[in-house]
Amino acid sequence: MLRNLLLILIVLPFVCYAQTGVVTGTIRDVNTQEPLIGVTIQLGDTKLGAATNEQGVYRLDNIPVGSYTLQSSYVGYEPQSKYNINVTAGNVQIINFMLGPATSKLQEVEIVANRRQSAAVADLITPLSVQSLTTEEIRSNPGGNFDISKVVQVLPGVATSGSGGRNDLIIRGGAPSENVYYLDGIEIPLINHFTTQGSAGGATGILNVSFIEDLKVSTSAFDARFDNALASVFEFRQRYGNPERFSGNVRLSGSEFAATLEGPVGAKTTYLVSARRSYLQFLFKLLDLPIRPNYWDFQYKIDHKLNEKTSLSFIGVGAIDEFSFGVPRNSTPENEYILRSVPYNNQWNYTAGINLKRLVTDGYVNLALSRNEFNIDLKKYEAAEEGENRPLTLNSNSRETENKLRLDINKYKNGFKYAYGLSGQYVQFRNDIFSVIRKELRDEQNNLVQPGVTVNYNTDLDFFRYGVFGQVSKAVLDNKLGLSLGIRTDMNSFTAEGNNPLKTLSPRLAVSYLLNDRWTINASSGIYYKLPTYTVLGYQEDNMFQNKSADYIRSVHYVLGTEYLPRPDLRFTLEGFYKDYSNYPVSVRDGISLANQGSDFGSIGNEKVITNGDGRAYGMELYIQKKLTGTVFSVLSYTYVISEFAGADGQFVSSAWDYRHLVSGLLGKKLPRNWELGVKYRYAGGAPSTPFDLEASRRNYASLGVGILDYSRLNTERLQPFSQLDFRVDKKWNFNRITLDLFLDVANVLASKTPGFDRYTFQRNTDNTGFATTDGEALSSDGSNAIPVILKDNDGNVVPTLGFIVEF
Repeated sequence: MLRNLLLILIVLPFVCYAQTGVVTGTIRDVNTQEPLIGVTIQLGDTKLGAATNEQGVYRLDNIPVGSYTLQSSYVGYEPQSKYNINVTAGNVQIINFMLGPATSKLQEVEIVANRRQSAAVADLITPLSVQSLTTEEIRSNPGGNFDISKVVQVLPGVATSGSGGRNDLIIRGGAPSENVYYLDGIEIPLINHFTTQGSAGGATGILNVSFIEDLKVSTSAFDARFDNALASVFEFRQRYGNPERFSGNVRLSGSEFAATLEGPVGAKTTYLVSARRSYLQFLFKLLDLPIRPNYWDFQYKIDHKLNEKTSLSFIGVGAIDEFSFGVPRNSTPENEYILRSVPYNNQWNYTAGINLKRLVTDGYVNLALSRNEFNIDLKKYEAAEEGENRPLTLNSNSRETENKLRLDINKYKNGFKYAYGLSGQYVQFRNDIFSVIRKELRDEQNNLVQPGVTVNYNTDLDFFRYGVFGQVSKAVLDNKLGLSLGIRTDMNSFTAEGNNPLKTLSPRLAVSYLLNDRWTINASSGIYYKLPTYTVLGYQEDNMFQNKSADYIRSVHYVLGTEYLPRPDLRFTLEGFYKDYSNYPVSVRDGISLANQGSDFGSIGNEKVITNGDGRAYGMELYIQKKLTGTVFSVLSYTYVISEFAGADGQFVSSAWDYRHLVSGLLGKKLPRNWELGVKYRYAGGAPSTPFDLEASRRNYASLGVGILDYSRLNTERLQPFSQLDFRVDKKWNFNRITLDLFLDVANVLASKTPGFDRYTFQRNTDNTGFATTDGEALSSDGSNAIPVILKDNDGNVVPTLGFIVEF
């Protein structure tokens, strides 16, 4: 990689300099999606400006490279600003606007117009519990490594599971499986590589940052068009490809290589395509870790305009993940534990869809057709000594397939904004699994010492899911009071009461009141439902589905908050929330709520459950956001959250997501000569943990390679708090239609110890040829002569990433 960097640095200076760039885009009415003609666009404090043509398109040429604020204004519409527009000589910057009608008779007064820059107030459907990020904020996030799942960790209420080494997004004390993700209106079930089946978390993100125009995250007051959301809705909006010429970018770093290409095909079609290849296996080998993760991912978007009223978008995203092992240089207890406890994990997934948008009188219609598949193969062998014939303790092949149709009709008339529609899915779930949870052990007289627990079944499940929704919103009382009312119901053809629409009737109400030019009070309440995961629904015993009587998980949200905008680029929000859970799956085998199982690489939910568990998550959030208007941008958030769930005994205990205190901050600084610095800090209170059942662990470790937790002391202990400081520096060079961005991204600058869950293992002998024993004899089958060791995962590695991006 170093040789490639030197070559580029030598060759590019001979290319003629062209220190200007281009900004273009389309401006539409947010309610009807009609292009707006004659909208004025102003580039910050410069004299550069333009107006949109009959297609709603504007273009600014010969812009000196640098960062700008882009401002739009149009009679009868609220003005809008886009911050931190990074103009380079490489790619054309495509910046689109969605303008809403002016909602105040005093719009000529500057401060009243400016306060409408708040995304939360502009959206009556979700007036609170919503945050947004632009592509530049995602791209330049320190420690983010172009991973959207890591970038959103600066937002309030967001945490990651365990030690922070995974992308399990914990939103306001809810499980990762409670989040849903939409890409241009098409649901994508997975956004991470090496996903945990039944949990939705994973190791690193799949989505290409170069495609993303902006991201909206709603943590309550969900739009009724979205189903299956209990904790959050992520709406990723992708840009369209460069309509003027072939262009793209290439990114190379210490862990991956990525390429993105884009351009026009004729006058009506544009495309975006990308591929990425990881080199994590080499990084892990360098760090002397025995695991060797390796992945590919792919993404595309093709936009085609059928006519002035109708457009088609073809989108796709997919990944191939391979998780193997290598022989480490040092056979430490930690490395031996990984080799014996972590399964081989090979998986692939994809989502492909078509979105048809048709402009109609006073609104538009969306029709989306999509298909997604997720295939995961897991294998793990009995942890016997090298050279022995090791039987399988885990052998699983599972595939989830969903074929989806979504139709929504959106109208805006006489100040009323309303939408209604329906969704349908045909689900296919295949799961062939053999798993030894606990091995049967007998003494020399063949007396049963410990009963075994083995899961062994083959599921072939097909069923339908369907739902309908309606949503209406309007501003009243001289546009000071915003009201939004929504309702939906979801059904399925598999569970016992799945076809009863009254079981999942989901009303929700959001209210926003404008106190004055700067202050707004927001409130919402709603009932939300989620179908249990397919691993739960497909579980079998004696060729019979055991969880057909499962109910939809139910969560009732109550949120109250305020927003303060002292000026357009500065925003303060304060919110309190309470979430009341019911019908949560509880393990019949262990008697604990699945919310208290946490997540790891593999699968969860393959067991018999009763959906009678209760839970609660409540707390408050403070968020401060300063957009880039000069040379500095920053965000700061603090969340206090309590998350508790009850199992079969009805006693509330801390859930796996009960982190209590969450702090995050981001500071970015633009420097002269195209230098940029960024610093990000994250803190999370200690995660709950469960101690081992030492006797059961001793009996099972020799064969299963993992310890057995003592659920009678569920989550009674806590890890040390997690904290991490990340740093990033970028330097850009602009040439003739080429921009080179050289960056250094350092994660965990202070080498802070990363807390992790304890791991149970046996001591190895001095020459590492087997287990050490108390009597010097071979390890007995019940582990009675073993020497147990509890490993403390508390490493503090500094992870630097040096790389470059070439835009052309």
